[in-house]
Amino acid sequence: MTNRAEKAVFKNNLLHLTLAEARHGLEEKKFSAVELTKAYLNSMEQHRHLNAYILETREQALDQAKESDARLAKGEGRPLEGIPLAIKDLFCTKDVQTTAGSHILEGFTPPYESTVSENLKVAGSVILGKTNMDEFAMGSANITSYFGNVVNPWKRKDGKDLTPGGSSGGTAAAVAGGLALAGTGTDTGGSIRQPASFSGVVGLKPTYGRCSRWGIVAFASSLDQAGPLTRDVRDAALMLKVMAGHDLKDSTSAQVEVPNFEKALDLGVGGLRVGIPKEYRLEGMSEDIMKLWERGKTWLKEAGAEIVDISLPHTKYSLPTYYVLAPAEASSNLARYDGVRYGLRVPGKTLDELYENTRSEGFGEEVRRRIMIGTYVLSAGYYDAYYLKAQKVRRLITQDFELAFQKVDVILTPTTPSAAFALDEKPTDPVVMYLNDVLTVPANLAGLPGISLPAGLSSEGLPLGLQLIGPAFDENVLFRTARILEEAAQFKSFLEGQVS
Repeated sequence: MTNRAEKAVFKNNLLHLTLAEARHGLEEKKFSAVELTKAYLNSMEQHRHLNAYILETREQALDQAKESDARLAKGEGRPLEGIPLAIKDLFCTKDVQTTAGSHILEGFTPPYESTVSENLKVAGSVILGKTNMDEFAMGSANITSYFGNVVNPWKRKDGKDLTPGGSSGGTAAAVAGGLALAGTGTDTGGSIRQPASFSGVVGLKPTYGRCSRWGIVAFASSLDQAGPLTRDVRDAALMLKVMAGHDLKDSTSAQVEVPNFEKALDLGVGGLRVGIPKEYRLEGMSEDIMKLWERGKTWLKEAGAEIVDISLPHTKYSLPTYYVLAPAEASSNLARYDGVRYGLRVPGKTLDELYENTRSEGFGEEVRRRIMIGTYVLSAGYYDAYYLKAQKVRRLITQDFELAFQKVDVILTPTTPSAAFALDEKPTDPVVMYLNDVLTVPANLAGLPGISLPAGLSSEGLPLGLQLIGPAFDENVLFRTARILEEAAQFKSFLEGQVS
């Protein structure tokens, strides 16, 4: 194939490239950063019905792409030079609106940049816009956003619109549907991994403290963690290398080395012990999920891993523990939104009335619900009975994992109990909605890294994810294991399905 023909092939398939492939194409001058960026901007325009973005930063993106082309021409390309990314609207972006999906922050433009998004910019990435999300990251279906729900690019056989999962569903839908090459999310109880599973992409929640939380609008400070959503496992490794690192501005940022995660991809799983927790076999879990879990075990065993049955006995307390601790922290964090300093202000005759009017109009139903729950469990007379007890149970859940990792190197589970559900079939009972996070919450409570990768399709033709959980600060074991599963599954992405 001639060089000209190679360039033509690349240009016709720009939206289908992985991050690693796009980076190689840019370095080899198969196409320019401006051409790549325009391809994504055009796709964003054509697919606005997905409502994946709250704000598109078209002019800024083109300016950044031009700067990348100038650097590439001089041979000064940085790790993510010219790569078009989506940023979840929970990350503060200097002079660019940041809303956290809430009416109360509509129009707010931060005077500073979050550490993670700054790291990505310094690495040369092109920012396409701010993606839609559940309000203040509170939700599992991306239906609580003030700016409307996000639609999953995947469709069920009956043609119904599906949830992309939440709260990072905007980024997941953008990556899956060809509206971004990769993007950022945050995971408090599964908000990267669950939408990754529903949308057929890779989602990584790093160890708590691996990525700085500075400049990320806080939901639950002891649980929130930034991470990437990508097309494949290698891209997740490349993104994490740039996003991670110690940050003096964040007291919870861990001062640990950031390895070259990409090197772990080729290590294989020979000799690794893979734990299978019996408590993750949930009553009512879809048969498709159970079959996929069995296939995952078989793939790893055939690749040389040892399958070990383990027990995480306090798993059943994870959800109630989470839904005491997370709302408690949210009620404290969201107290700052009072209509006085920034964001929405609804006047009142008194200061108390201003607070009440602003918060009543500015916060959505789910956010108000969690603030009320959190305020209740922290109130006098209930603090010991609920909050303090939940902290003790959290320690027991963490100990379960510590004991398990004395026997195994990594843990394999499903990511979600089912495939994505239709938007018009969403549960009306909030507790039923909370059950979507039952398999992802334990890793957050223990501060452990977890990754979800697409590994199969349901009987309805929808993506299903497998989850891997590793020891603290051992994302490498996740990458090497996930890579084996990825190669075995040969999952066909939404975009690949469109081509075929």
